[in-house]
Amino acid sequence: MMEPVPAMYLQNVQHMLPPQPQIQAPPAASDACLTIVHSLMCHRQGALHGGEDETFAKRAIESLVKKLKEKRDELDALIVAVTMSGRRPSKCVTIQRTLDGRLQVAGKKGFPHVIYARLWRWPDLHKNELKHISICQYAFDLKCDLVCVNPYHYERVISPAPPSRLVKDEFVHDCVQIDGEVSGDRKSGWDSGYGCNSSLPTVEHASKNYWDPPSMLQHNTMDQRPPSPIFRGQLHHPEHWCSIQYFELDHKVGETFKVLSRYHEVKIDGYVNPSELNRFCLGQLSNVHRTEASEKARLHIGRGVNLNLAGEGDVWLECASDHPVFLKSPYLDKEARREPGDAVHKIYPRTHLKVFDLQECYDTIKQKAQMAQTAARAQALAVSGSPDAPQAAMLIVGRDAITETGTISREGMAKIHAAANIGVDDLRRLCILRMSFVKGWGPDYNRQNIKQTPCWIEIQLHRALQLLDHVLQWTQMYEAGQDR
Repeated sequence: MMEPVPAMYLQNVQHMLPPQPQIQAPPAASDACLTIVHSLMCHRQGALHGGEDETFAKRAIESLVKKLKEKRDELDALIVAVTMSGRRPSKCVTIQRTLDGRLQVAGKKGFPHVIYARLWRWPDLHKNELKHISICQYAFDLKCDLVCVNPYHYERVISPAPPSRLVKDEFVHDCVQIDGEVSGDRKSGWDSGYGCNSSLPTVEHASKNYWDPPSMLQHNTMDQRPPSPIFRGQLHHPEHWCSIQYFELDHKVGETFKVLSRYHEVKIDGYVNPSELNRFCLGQLSNVHRTEASEKARLHIGRGVNLNLAGEGDVWLECASDHPVFLKSPYLDKEARREPGDAVHKIYPRTHLKVFDLQECYDTIKQKAQMAQTAARAQALAVSGSPDAPQAAMLIVGRDAITETGTISREGMAKIHAAANIGVDDLRRLCILRMSFVKGWGPDYNRQNIKQTPCWIEIQLHRALQLLDHVLQWTQMYEAGQDR
């Protein structure tokens, strides 16, 4: 049996032990702003993980605390959520939504829910990787007058990968991430994002059958819709599945590059030795008007991107470059729940994602063409003073556009006019992808449109354009039959 240790030795040992840390209770909303800010700063993630710098973080937290000082219950909810790392449920923490939806802090603009999620949860977060949880009543994408910035009311979106390929995107709307494979010292997973304004999950259509779906607009003229020619042998495949044009600023450079339908993959890179018929080397193209900005950007195209044709006409894109590319894609807009043309998607290196769906494009073209046809008829009836005009207008704008006296309201007429003015150019944009290398454009950049970027490409998808022609021909035949 061991002898007891003398008390004098225990006292000596206690002096040698490190002092026990004092656990400090989190502040309350009634405490001074400085105390609350200091506590919340201690929980930020950026200090260790390369996130927001300390000055920006402090300014952002100070701004939020001041906004919430009059809403003590929400400030308490923020303190509880952050200091307990979301382990206890908390209510919405709201601030007023600005006109453009963004918040300016220390000279930087960003979406408020993204700013605070970066500070306290994911320092490497990108704009469109967030999805609100079900209990959040004022989530950013609900477009309420108030915006919830509680970082624990959002989750980072993870997308399922298609078979044998790892998909990393960061949406929208600016992309979505999944754990990736380790390549060298770099692990792809949560280290890249993608620039839109809401979450943009990748939707896999590998098992999708191409069939003619029910009409998206159920009314009289929609009963006679163009039959789907896809997989019915009505239209032969075009000789080339896509054409690629290269631009520097607003100048087209070189000849149009066409990809034969027998090649299901095309490489677009910055090198100078085109050894394959399905490889478009931009490095070999000369331009006497080339600017210094274009020259510098071209040096960073590198391995560029790979476009893959899948199925009847779906397109996947892989960013093989060491720098991001920026894409205009109606398909990604819809996946991000954005209006078509409302977002520019930033796609990071080693990202592979679907950027075009043929069936969806065909359905949208039919919907818009038929909507324009119906709107033109309603407009003509309204101009002629026909008593059938209100009934025709309701098919386009609903009952709310009809006044108590049974006439079409001014707002209703404006919507009908806009729908009737959908033209061929509007429909062609659904069949085209535009992508810039290295430099982006849009609300987050000094360059407002793609023609201000140093180097970019336009990809015309021939199968989709062929289907567009089919719809337009059917529309003309149907109108001719109606006129008889």
